Amino acid sequence: MYWIIMMFIVLLASIKTAGNNKNLSVSVIIPAYNEEKTVGHVVKVVKSLNYITEVIVVDDGSTDQTAIMASDAGAIIINHIKNRGKGAAIKTGFKNSKGDIVVFLDADIKNLTKSQVDNIIKPIMNGEADITKTKFKREAGRVTELTAKPLLNFFFPEIKFDQPLSGQFAAKRSFLNKIKLEDDYGVDVGIVLDADVMGMRVKEVDIGKVDHVLSTLTELNIVATEVVRTIVDRATAYGRITMIDSLGQYIRMEILGLSLASLGIFAIFFIRFVSLTIGLIITGVGVIVALYYIVKILKISLNVFSRSDGNIRNLKVFLKMHSPIIVSILILLAMMTTILGSVHVDNGKISIEPASRNLIIFNNPASNQTVDVRGPYTADSALENEFTIIRMPQEALATLELNYGDSIYINNQKYILNQTRPGEDNIMRIPNAARSVMGLNVGDIIRDGDLRNRFNNFYAVKAISTGNDSNLNLTEGVVITNNLDNGRTVDIFMNNQQISHTSGVFKNGTYSIYVNSVKYKTFTYNENNPTNTYYVEIGSNLFKIVIGGPELTDMDFAPSSTGKFLNFQY
Repeated sequence: MYWIIMMFIVLLASIKTAGNNKNLSVSVIIPAYNEEKTVGHVVKVVKSLNYITEVIVVDDGSTDQTAIMASDAGAIIINHIKNRGKGAAIKTGFKNSKGDIVVFLDADIKNLTKSQVDNIIKPIMNGEADITKTKFKREAGRVTELTAKPLLNFFFPEIKFDQPLSGQFAAKRSFLNKIKLEDDYGVDVGIVLDADVMGMRVKEVDIGKVDHVLSTLTELNIVATEVVRTIVDRATAYGRITMIDSLGQYIRMEILGLSLASLGIFAIFFIRFVSLTIGLIITGVGVIVALYYIVKILKISLNVFSRSDGNIRNLKVFLKMHSPIIVSILILLAMMTTILGSVHVDNGKISIEPASRNLIIFNNPASNQTVDVRGPYTADSALENEFTIIRMPQEALATLELNYGDSIYINNQKYILNQTRPGEDNIMRIPNAARSVMGLNVGDIIRDGDLRNRFNNFYAVKAISTGNDSNLNLTEGVVITNNLDNGRTVDIFMNNQQISHTSGVFKNGTYSIYVNSVKYKTFTYNENNPTNTYYVEIGSNLFKIVIGGPELTDMDFAPSSTGKFLNFQY
């Protein structure tokens, strides 16, 4: 019962399609060049079919009476000032036509009949095809047999038409709108090839005997050249040439081998769910394939160079052809260099521990810095007798917004920040007591994005630049945080000259200002009245501290309970 219902649905769909196609309008395009003897007959035959809605003759720069004869027969005439080729004429006619089905007929058919035209159009109107092309009996077909068919068999073996170059064909406008129509005699075969690749229904219709005006050998040579060019162009566009090109195949296989080797190496170190065995197998297969095909490529390349005098030109072609291989090799070498640079030997154990760098993109750029590459960092033990020193890379300090010479308090112990030793650009040497509080072990990798989490809520004392006054040392106390928040600017003036600008988050509470590490004054911050000005007098110098407008920041100012908000050392 199920199959009966499905067949009934398909039958209804077929009937509906056929019915709709029968209501389609039909335009006939006739490209003509010096065809005054035959074009009138062709137009009259087409006009005798009442379902054809328009007949357009494109006079392609004729020097005889072609346009007059076609017009007398009842066709719409479009003129080319000069001869531009059959394909160009077809394109002009198609562009100016309106029919749902477009028919293309040659203007030199001496014995065209109504039934022949019917046979071309009806399969589309009946829903049997999207495109029809003709085959017919004629005296000569040298271009078809000697050029078109051999090339089609080679590049498009699925095409089995008896006459792929027949000039008479019809197609739905919806299909023709999607393809490129050639400007010359390649237009016929181009439509057939495009239809084949796009999966359209193409039907070859036998229309019997057709009497054409025979072309000269010179004219046939032009036709053959344009047909060959079209077939080769389509073969290139649709990937048919690369399928048979030995060097191209070797290059693709070489890139495959290099890509497999890179994938295997990447999988071993960076993809956790891929086992070591599978990673090694992928790498090994890739290396074998790459070595095998690089030998073949070198042999062909050397052979090409040895047989030609155009060395500079061949070098350019060589680089263009082999640039994908060169780039793939560079990628593989870069990966291998990175991995070999991560080899550690310890007590007879060899460890390879690569770690990718961290890309930092600033959504609130400072000092015109928008993109940076930082970290990751490897935690290590402190140097001998450096119990209160943390050695940290410059990139890590930038992330923490600190500088060398600043200090961090961890579990009430003060640690001075110092620069790394030569060759330890990504090593953070942290004393054991501090690492214990931070939950770090020797050898742990700290991503740059995780750095502020490791130092979260630690009190830090950072130096503030004060310009040219070398006698003044100004520091501020901050609490490192791991989130961006609305803070306040703090501008400090010395004798009405601004000497610093900083920002941080104030929370409701008290903040203390110190002079030479002795508390000078304490003020209360209230977010309902955030802006205020405070003064500090040291000898003959008057310092003005202005708490200003809002600014995004990821640092908190230290309240009185935590440390010194500001400390003037003079």
